[in-house]
Amino acid sequence: MTRSVRRTHRSGRTTRRTRRTLQVAGAGFAALLALSACSGSDSGYGSDASGKSSAAASSSGKDSPGKLSGEVTVFAAASLKESFTALGKEFEQAHPGTEVTFSFGGSDALAASITGGAPADVFASASPKTMKVVTDAGDAAGTPATFVRNQLEIATLPGNPDKIASLKDLTRSGLKVVLCDKAVPCGAAARKALDAGGLELTPVSYEEDVKSALNKVVLKEADAAVVYRTDVRAAGAKVEGVDFPESADAVNDYPITLLKGARHTDAAEAFIALVRSAEGQKVLTGAGFLAP
Repeated sequence: MTRSVRRTHRSGRTTRRTRRTLQVAGAGFAALLALSACSGSDSGYGSDASGKSSAAASSSGKDSPGKLSGEVTVFAAASLKESFTALGKEFEQAHPGTEVTFSFGGSDALAASITGGAPADVFASASPKTMKVVTDAGDAAGTPATFVRNQLEIATLPGNPDKIASLKDLTRSGLKVVLCDKAVPCGAAARKALDAGGLELTPVSYEEDVKSALNKVVLKEADAAVVYRTDVRAAGAKVEGVDFPESADAVNDYPITLLKGARHTDAAEAFIALVRSAEGQKVLTGAGFLAP
């Protein structure tokens, strides 16, 4: 009789343990389903212009964006500094374990560095001509894509004390004007605009990139500089911008590409996808760039 009671008690305890195990397992399964539903609804960077999820585009059928890791080294035109720095921070926040480092400068110098063997994963140029240097050397992986365009503007001292109202005004005697070097996209574009207006201009200096040209005005070492409108906007109250119609004849396309020597291909492709996504375009057009 006693043994029968003990067996009954043991059986009851076993049944209760079984029920608790099933309840825990069921709760865990429900949580897993909820987590799957949440991740399925998360679109990462949203949709790009083609209507495809940019998160899906960035993975290119490889690891999902959440699994990206490693350092992405981006060589980019100086005029992209503010926009790309912001996008780099956004990318790192979206993909813990990644790090985006930048080298900003004149596109011609960056292209020469890449073809010379400098380690980089992504190249964003301020003109197709400088991008062609890289593609002709066989250092690009795939076909470069234009992601934004940029237009010139005259940067003057705050308040425009010299009353500069046109590109022709820059040819006035005694006015200290700075241009980008002719080998740099902003310098080539300025030359094209001057030719469109039938104007000749001798600057006090040619600068290696657009930031250096703008800085001459900021430091009051020049009265004006022909730079990109994005750089005028980035400088805020330090300069004043003057539009001129000839700039419409010298708009620069900005191409971007993955480089053949990329060390973390998935992460590099994902950064390019962010730049070209709706979110990336919002940051870039907000800085004054034109849509491609």
